[in-house]
Amino acid sequence: MVIFLISPVAQLFSQEVRVDTLRKHTDTIPIIHDSADVALRIKNLNPYVTLPVDSTLNYRLEINKDQTKYYWYLRNSPVGLRINKDNGQLTFKAEKSYFLSGRLRYDHEYKVFLGVQNLDNPADRVDTFFSILFYNTEIIPSRLKPSVSSTLWVDEGDTVAFKVQCENGNFPIENITFYANMPLKVVSQVKKCDDDFVWAVPFDFVKDTDSGKVKILNLTFVGANKFMNKDTAGVKIIVRDALNYPIAVQDYNLAVRNINTYILQLKYSFLQLDKRVRGTKNTRTTFDITGSTTALTGSILASSTGEGSQKVGKVLPSVGVSLVPIKEAIAPQKVFDQNQASLVRTSIKRLEYMVRDNTLVGERDPNISQKTAKLKDELKQIQIQLIDIPIVDANDMTEEELNEYFNSPKVSKKYRLKK
Repeated sequence: MVIFLISPVAQLFSQEVRVDTLRKHTDTIPIIHDSADVALRIKNLNPYVTLPVDSTLNYRLEINKDQTKYYWYLRNSPVGLRINKDNGQLTFKAEKSYFLSGRLRYDHEYKVFLGVQNLDNPADRVDTFFSILFYNTEIIPSRLKPSVSSTLWVDEGDTVAFKVQCENGNFPIENITFYANMPLKVVSQVKKCDDDFVWAVPFDFVKDTDSGKVKILNLTFVGANKFMNKDTAGVKIIVRDALNYPIAVQDYNLAVRNINTYILQLKYSFLQLDKRVRGTKNTRTTFDITGSTTALTGSILASSTGEGSQKVGKVLPSVGVSLVPIKEAIAPQKVFDQNQASLVRTSIKRLEYMVRDNTLVGERDPNISQKTAKLKDELKQIQIQLIDIPIVDANDMTEEELNEYFNSPKVSKKYRLKK
């Protein structure tokens, strides 16, 4: 038994002893915590922060030292941004009211200065900064805004002019398409924002078959952005029937021209009548003077002493009396011609007064139709009244000569009202 026990032990000691020669790695840089030899730094500072509106920022900053010995501070911080001075907790709620009131702005980079300092050693500090930017996640659509109301009342002959404006949102309007419920002539093209729509309303736009003497024109402006998102604005134009002023002015000028031509004809007819009346009057005056002279001579000779002279004196008064029927036979009084001349002169004065009284006031006299109708009616009445008087053209006299004769003091004195 002893022999068997000794044999295993001897075998065990007879084996070779193995030693581990691999050297273990040792860290030669010692880890020193909260020591003055270690530089103070912020471990998790993000230099650029972006926040949407109505979001909340809650972020804690960390340093490589014991934070209980340090305090935090901010400089030039935007409204609402705060930091806990003891643990470096940044908090901010980007309320929309800040942006609506103008205290904060979208897409504006705010530079915030941040610092941490040792409470015991002021030299142990870090001053740095980070940027914060706010953006709006709300999509604001772009709108078309014409510079006039949605309903316009215009008259024929007027010009419609307004600007098609754009109220741009996140994506501005890049092009505008124009539509109308009926074809239009001479219209300016509206293709982009702030273009002018100009349309001259023609006088024949409203037809006689249109009810109420008005016609409704619907204008539609469709604006689109680069993503083909569209906005539509409409303008309703109610066009009222109005007087065609260019044609009305031509009609008025034609009526005045006809009256002036007729006045010249009447002045020439008056001249002829007045000459006849004046010639008859001169002849009768000659007979009257001759008869009076003969009678006076006979009276003088009858009172003379000579017998022959007395006989001649008795005959001469009879000669003077005999001239009276001769005068009436040769040059009867032109009462009818004189009355006609007076009537023609009165008609001329009346027509001239009507032309002056119905003169147009401005380029667009609202009473042009009534004035034209008055002139035409007056001319027609005068023509009917003087239908028996022969009217001839003044071919051998100019207008200035006729006016000079008609307005001469001698003629005016003859036909003016006498007491």
